[in-house]
Amino acid sequence: MSLQGGQVVKDLLAFLLVARVELRFDRLMKKTAPDYTLEDMAHTNGALYVAGVDEVGRGPLCGPVTAAAVILDPANIPEGLNDSKKLTAKRREGLYDLIMASAIVSVGEASVEEIDQINILRASHLAMTRAVAGLTQKPDHVLIDGNMIPRDFPISAQAIIKGDSKSVSISAASIVAKVCRDRLMVDLAQQYPGYGWEKNCGYPTFQHLTALKEIGVTPHHRRTFKPVHNILYQDKNISD
Repeated sequence: MSLQGGQVVKDLLAFLLVARVELRFDRLMKKTAPDYTLEDMAHTNGALYVAGVDEVGRGPLCGPVTAAAVILDPANIPEGLNDSKKLTAKRREGLYDLIMASAIVSVGEASVEEIDQINILRASHLAMTRAVAGLTQKPDHVLIDGNMIPRDFPISAQAIIKGDSKSVSISAASIVAKVCRDRLMVDLAQQYPGYGWEKNCGYPTFQHLTALKEIGVTPHHRRTFKPVHNILYQDKNISD
């Protein structure tokens, strides 16, 4: 084959590769349920292990922010994966067991103290970084739910807006993180009854806000969050 003919073949292969990626991207934009498209694109670009990462717990007034990192087995992906918020608690629990049995999983947290020290955004990124660092298999590429990649993230990564509705790996991570944090809040609710944490998971519901005023602030509340801060500041003014 001539040099010119060889170049034609290379150009054709490059064109087909680009067309394949664009087709996958178009399918991704049109689909309504998460799938393995983003992971497949990463594999095409040379990544062997692809992890999905998501967090839960930015909005609550108490408890840690929890993140999970999940590397799915492409040959054994549990059916029904989706954004954890779109699933019932019973369905999340069932999928959690399937994910834990078939995937490489790690969970990371940032404490209430860390949230108050570095703010909730940085704390959620810290939890994500810890989750990825805890994986027994280092990923070659990471798909992160949201529009930001944590600072100084040591691995190739891609931020995916509404990623838990697009990538099954991120969906799996959202389910694991949600189940783990919900279980923690149920345990804390037994130690601090009256706030309704077993149902509201620490979010500012009427019961929770009422209990804050009547029972007071616990060691698990985030001091920098406005409803908690206001009560502490009010109590300080009264004592002064």
